[in-house]
Amino acid sequence: MSDPGTARAWGWVAHLRDGGTTPWRSWAGTAEPAAPFLPGAQQLELLRLLNDVRPVSPALAGQVLAADPPRRHRPALPLTGGAPVPDHGPRPVDPVDLPAEELAELAAVVLAQRLSTVTPPRPRVGRRRPWAVRYHLHGDPELARDVRRHLVAHGRPPAPHGGRVIVMAADAGRMLTDLWTHAALGGGIVPWSEWWAQRVVRDRLPVRADVLRSAQAGLAIPGARGVHVVTDPALAPRLAGLRRPLPPPPTYAAAAVDLGRRVVGALRPVVPPETRHAVVGEVLRPMLATIDGPPLVVPPAHRAWVDEHATQVLARIHAAPRRYPVHGDPERLLRVDRPGAETVRPRDTLAAGIRLLLTETGPTGRAEEES
Repeated sequence: MSDPGTARAWGWVAHLRDGGTTPWRSWAGTAEPAAPFLPGAQQLELLRLLNDVRPVSPALAGQVLAADPPRRHRPALPLTGGAPVPDHGPRPVDPVDLPAEELAELAAVVLAQRLSTVTPPRPRVGRRRPWAVRYHLHGDPELARDVRRHLVAHGRPPAPHGGRVIVMAADAGRMLTDLWTHAALGGGIVPWSEWWAQRVVRDRLPVRADVLRSAQAGLAIPGARGVHVVTDPALAPRLAGLRRPLPPPPTYAAAAVDLGRRVVGALRPVVPPETRHAVVGEVLRPMLATIDGPPLVVPPAHRAWVDEHATQVLARIHAAPRRYPVHGDPERLLRVDRPGAETVRPRDTLAAGIRLLLTETGPTGRAEEES
């Protein structure tokens, strides 16, 4: 029989594998070792939190217990009062004292491992019409993505060169949150609060959130035939020659985007870029859209800065109405006060991760409740 601390730790592992929810500090049972090494405190606490919502399957329990924390975080930690530990190395912890940040990162790792085995469905592509309008989409990357998918699905893909330039625009706050969202679900980006600190230091709107600079970039495209600024997304398809209405865009809770940012970071080392782009676009994004919660809004400390820059952009657009015709109300470029989340809370991200872990995905990413 192993020493009492080790036996107690293995007893807790068995309890959690069976769907138990008793915290480590309240656990007294014992069991023989079931593997050469004990799982870390992070893995065990995440499994306990999952069980607290609903007892998980043996497969999911195994995935959680085998997951490695991201390199930028602490390695798997021993349990206080568990197996003996050397004088050097990670110190033991009580799992309930672990920060939500670490557990959210681990949940993202498990989700990424699951998504790495998925074959994403192909996006809908309609038969190209020979008379289709040649166009390019610029501006707000999330709005442009939605419009592009709609147009491609109906046989109107963007032109490889030349054509009408359509700059998708919205209120300045929406464009900035869309920019961070797009980067978070693309190649990765710094956390929300750090990103805003960078914006203020640079004291300039990013190109894709600055309608005027996006319009100027559009004019520089070889063969460009005019630039059109669109502040009402419903008007964009007609500019590209499609009369079918644009479907409502997906909305993402602040916690969902932050979780997606972490999952994309965990996917990057294990999935090639093209495959990762398809997995995120066709599987992860629909999963994230199912998470309830308030969307991101501009933090109060930065609203005056956003308002100042938005007012400057609007004035310059008004000064060149023929050069940059606006479809929709130009005043929509100004920031709008709306309810939402000003910060991203790790505990909300963790809750979102737990919810998605309890939703199984089939071989093509179809969601089913984990059982």
